[in-house]
This record gives sequence, C-alpha cells and structure tokens, in this order.
Amino acid sequence: MTAQTGMLTPGFHSPVHDAQRVFRAVLDALARPLMPQRLDVVLDPPAPLSREVGAIALALCDEQTPIWLDSALTHAPDVAGWIRFHTGAPIVEDPADALFCIASGPSAVPAFDALNAGTDEEPHLSATVLIDATDALPTGDIVATGPGIDRSIAWDGAGASARFLEARRANIAMFPRGIDAILAARGTVVGLPRTTVTTQKEKA
Repeated sequence: MTAQTGMLTPGFHSPVHDAQRVFRAVLDALARPLMPQRLDVVLDPPAPLSREVGAIALALCDEQTPIWLDSALTHAPDVAGWIRFHTGAPIVEDPADALFCIASGPSAVPAFDALNAGTDEEPHLSATVLIDATDALPTGDIVATGPGIDRSIAWDGAGASARFLEARRANIAMFPRGIDAILAARGTVVGLPRTTVTTQKEKA
C-alpha cells in the first residue's frame, strides 16, 4: 500500500517468469558463495523494503514460510501487508519462529542464537537471513573458503557487521545445522551459506 492511495503496489509483472528468474539467481548465489549474481527486477515494494529484497521475498516465500521483519520494516505501515498479500507468508514476532528473516541493514540482523538452526536430522528447516546490503560499506579484508569456492576468494565484508561475522564462526561448527545468509544490493545478490568459512585476512 501507499500512504497516498492506501492501495497495494503490484508484485511481479510476470509472476511465474520473474519468480523463476529471481529464484535461479539466488540458487546460483548460494552455489557460488560471495560471487555476485545479477538480479534485474521491475518491482516497487513499499519503503524501506528495497526492490531486490522484495523480489527475493516474493520468489522464495509462501504460506509455509514464516517471516520475521526487523523493527524498521515492522514499523513501516505497508511492508508486512505487501509481503502477506503477495506471498501468503505469515509474519511472526519471534525470530525463532521464522524460516526467513529480513533485515533492513547489516546491524539489524538478529542474534544467531535466537534463530532456528534446524536439527541434525532436518537441517533444511533452519532459518535463512536476507540482508539489505544496499549502499553497505566494506567492513574489512576477508578471505572465504569452502564448497563452491575455488581455493579462496577475497571479500570486503560489505553487508556484514562484525557481530554477524563472529556469529558465523560458531555457526559453521554446528554443521549440518546452521544459518544461511543472502545479501541483496543494487542489481545483485550474494550468497553466504553455512558452509562458507570467513576469516580476517592477515596483514602483510
């Protein structure tokens, strides 16, 4: 909805085609950690939800996907209604009840120990964190290794807070349980699955 009209803004122009395209970009991003994948979408979600974050939510969530929103998104008048209308997903207050957590910025990511990490028998039931990394600044020289990465890859940490990176170290030790992360910036999406190890690059 918009403040001026009270009307819901549209979702995807071509729901099936657009959802498949976004879904493929996210899958590729998670299969190739920290390698930006192009994400071109025509979408006008209510502020402060970004176009890319809104598109990923529409492509990945449905009535079986409880969603948690951070306070900035919760207090925006139209965001929850827009997501519910276009996906059917319930909005939950406790991040522990969510399968999908949407953070409007790196500092808004909930503590990992407050999230559902799945079980050893059903690790796929863990939460995924979607972070709006639009205009996020680099946070450090980071080296990433793990499945989907050829030897190692350098990353500037844009979209990840120091607290988030520290939490991921403990997260990796929980494998096969753990939290996956998706970082959405302007026109791109980056995947950071639970299997990716990130370490601070040693200074020469």
